[in-house]
Amino acid sequence: MCGIVGYIGSREIKSILIEGLRELEYRGYDSAGIAVMQEGSISAFKAVGKLSNLEEKTRSFHTQGPGVGIGHTRWATHGKPTELNAHPHMGEFSYVVHNGIIENYREIKEMLEELGVTFLSQTDTEVIVHLFEKEAKRWEDLFEAFQATIDQLDGAYAVLLITQKAPGTIFFARKGSPMIVGRNEKGEIFFASSDAPLIGEATEVAYMEDGTVGYARADEIVAHPQPLQFVPLSGDKLTAQKGGYRFFMEKEIYEQYDVIGDTMIGRVLDDDILFEELDEAFLDGVSRLKLCACGTSYHAALASSYLFERMAKMPVNVEIASEFRYKEPLLTDDTLFIVISQSGETADTLEALRMAKAAGLKTLAICNVDNSSIVRMADATILTRAGIEKGVASTKAFATQVMVLWMLTVFFAKKRGTLTDEAIREELRYMSYVPKVLQKSLEVHEKCKRLSKRYLHGHGFFFIGRDIFFPLALEGALKLKEISYLHAEGYPAGEMKHGPIALADAELFTIALMPKTLLYDKTKSNVEELSARDSTILSISPEMFELADDFILTHPHKHPMLEFFEMMVVEQLLAMEIAIRLGNDVDMPRNLAKSVTVE
Repeated sequence: MCGIVGYIGSREIKSILIEGLRELEYRGYDSAGIAVMQEGSISAFKAVGKLSNLEEKTRSFHTQGPGVGIGHTRWATHGKPTELNAHPHMGEFSYVVHNGIIENYREIKEMLEELGVTFLSQTDTEVIVHLFEKEAKRWEDLFEAFQATIDQLDGAYAVLLITQKAPGTIFFARKGSPMIVGRNEKGEIFFASSDAPLIGEATEVAYMEDGTVGYARADEIVAHPQPLQFVPLSGDKLTAQKGGYRFFMEKEIYEQYDVIGDTMIGRVLDDDILFEELDEAFLDGVSRLKLCACGTSYHAALASSYLFERMAKMPVNVEIASEFRYKEPLLTDDTLFIVISQSGETADTLEALRMAKAAGLKTLAICNVDNSSIVRMADATILTRAGIEKGVASTKAFATQVMVLWMLTVFFAKKRGTLTDEAIREELRYMSYVPKVLQKSLEVHEKCKRLSKRYLHGHGFFFIGRDIFFPLALEGALKLKEISYLHAEGYPAGEMKHGPIALADAELFTIALMPKTLLYDKTKSNVEELSARDSTILSISPEMFELADDFILTHPHKHPMLEFFEMMVVEQLLAMEIAIRLGNDVDMPRNLAKSVTVE
């Protein structure tokens, strides 16, 4: 998730672009860059790290009079956070910024390389500018060349492009990634990934629809296939950053169906699964897995252990990193050591990875932040592509971790021959349904809001589930604890009679995860035992449970992972609404930090 800005006008262009990027820095801070064109000449600047580094680099650069500019703040998905990989990317006479993922960039890159084009970066974005310059030699009309370029791109993109062959013009395109154009009575035109950079600058804005392609210059904005519809712009910058949601956590819950799509782009195909990050020999000599993580990432690892053993037929151990460090673990050289971390800086996980490396194990990191300490240390890395997560209580980072691990399970099963081709295609088909499942699961938000008022007291919560829904129960309990400050515990449903059921009474709330695709009757029996002891039951299931005091009906599905993702959203929404009713700041809960960088 990156942020892009553009400007057409006569004010100090550099300042407009950098101030716009400052409002979008929450979308990415691996690197930043700008390109400014005046009188047909383009000046470009890029810097790694925070926006302040770009500011320092452009301190002596100033503009006067009319011109255009584009800018970008990056969250790496293809290529390390280096200056060469930072945007804008340049060709012979053009510069481009892009937010999104180009699925077919490898094919386009190979075609262009055969024509003699030299690439400087590792990114997918660079193909856009070179492809445009190829098309510009074929078409007399540059907008037709730009349209021909966009027509060849598969994936998600918001694109701004400037070229010396069209001074004063910004070409734009949008599909799957947000793009807004604004204007004011002074004739200035602005582009941005969200409202925040436009507030105080533009008086009216147009929210581009998918498939919009066009160009803008001082005297006109042209868009196809239909003209842009402008509306007045109002609001404040913080509200704009939150996308109109009350909290970043709420926004990030609602973003999950988008970021899961980003996680799968270029990896989940119709009949195959690809990880360009892993070479063909990566699994050679590997017969077992050890997964190591903390907190929410540990729950993702635990859920995946069921999948790895079931589909890839690999023995799996899951370790809490803070415990692993001191247990004098037995590490064998046939083990692939997988660490999972949102930030890539989790101290205990980093130290566990260091131990595995010292023991000579092959290592793999699943992480959201490129160039983090864990990513730099591991032999290979798969980025989750969740984008920046501002809320301390993880939501979309957990969703993307689980998605990557499911994908990795199928990838390993394919390499090991433990799933048939038809079974692999079926898993891929169900994976492709996940974004829609996540979107539809948001329909229960109002129900969660209404129910939340009934769960503000009592002496605690049990979250219970079986199989992959036990780790999900752990995660649901953790979410509630983190932001509501109410006591909650996750348990395997079958463990109730081994001690925890002694706590059951009318003041104990049981959140029961009851999927129809996996051990429904077993879980139902465990819930009946709790109900018989007067525990207050909230059933989350696609089937009505007659003994439940409350219920949240989910949609019927044919695959347990689809039920998993839908129930995950229900847990997140319920925890958030309970915490809001209690008057808590769900984005910054007490005593917690987003990244735990100390032991």
